[in-house]
Amino acid sequence: MKFCLEVTGELACFSRPEMKVERVSYDVITPSSVRAIYEAILWKPAIRWVPERIEVLSPICWASIRRNELGGKISFSNVKSAMKQGRGQLAQYIEEDRQQRAGLLLRDVHYRLHARLEMTAQAGGDEPVAKYVEMFRRRASKGQCINQPYLGCREFACDFKLVEDDSPAQPAVQDLSRDLGWMLYDLDYTDPGDPQPRFFQARLAQGVLDIPAPHSPEIRG
Repeated sequence: MKFCLEVTGELACFSRPEMKVERVSYDVITPSSVRAIYEAILWKPAIRWVPERIEVLSPICWASIRRNELGGKISFSNVKSAMKQGRGQLAQYIEEDRQQRAGLLLRDVHYRLHARLEMTAQAGGDEPVAKYVEMFRRRASKGQCINQPYLGCREFACDFKLVEDDSPAQPAVQDLSRDLGWMLYDLDYTDPGDPQPRFFQARLAQGVLDIPAPHSPEIRG
């Protein structure tokens, strides 16, 4: 079963993994971010979301900002030690570890997203897909979500709207055709302890980015 959502947001950052220090966004939303938006509305172990298409409804606009970030994070071993002993040093003071970093973000984004709902192996044999279809339709039409959907970074929340078949469709930006290079598709969690990134060759054609199927040869690890 396929669903379509329109999402809008003031700022977005779909970080390029090859940029190690500064945050630089891809030109458009990535498939993994599309999946995360759908999962924010409905996710159960019995279902998964497969992104299929992205339509860009507003011209691509950039914003350069500088932000304060923490240079490190709390040590996992310190957390385990504190849990075991019932005490420990888990505080982190931003005044001592502040770093100012530049970011190249997207602004005023507007996308129409298409994704397909599939059942997983964890679904029971007699579990009907119609149950999840109706759950998602009801939640999306009312604006309900498990957590607030976001555009790449959690501080960049987005609004969403379910697009029904009879809704008037705003066309994608027609003069937006370009090769976007290798784009992150998603992480492969076959080995949960060592997830691996997978990429595909992305190309915008008249404002539309078609996403290859998950196990197609176009997606490479």
